[in-house]
Amino acid sequence: MKERITQKATYLGIGVGLVLFAIYGLLPGSFLGGVAGLSIAGAIFGTPVEPGVLSRMLIAVSMITGIMVSGMIFVTATSTVGWAVGSAISTLKGSKKEIVTAEAGK
Repeated sequence: MKERITQKATYLGIGVGLVLFAIYGLLPGSFLGGVAGLSIAGAIFGTPVEPGVLSRMLIAVSMITGIMVSGMIFVTATSTVGWAVGSAISTLKGSKKEIVTAEAGK
């Protein structure tokens, strides 16, 4: 029973993390990745960055990387919080059952 509550809470945390990522993490991840890509492209090709294929591909890859990192942070953090809450609930439930069975045995 303990693992089932913890597992459900972890899945709930993952769902909340995906929703929060969609609302608060998608656009900032794209912006930060794009800025990093522009910095890298500027260092490689010189500033101002010319609108060439390679520089655009580099910027696009860095934007996707920024989105992926943002998503990993959101989902990992909220699933960890969900796991911790589920573990706490299952521990409290288990200790309550032990107290009831101990009192019944007297």
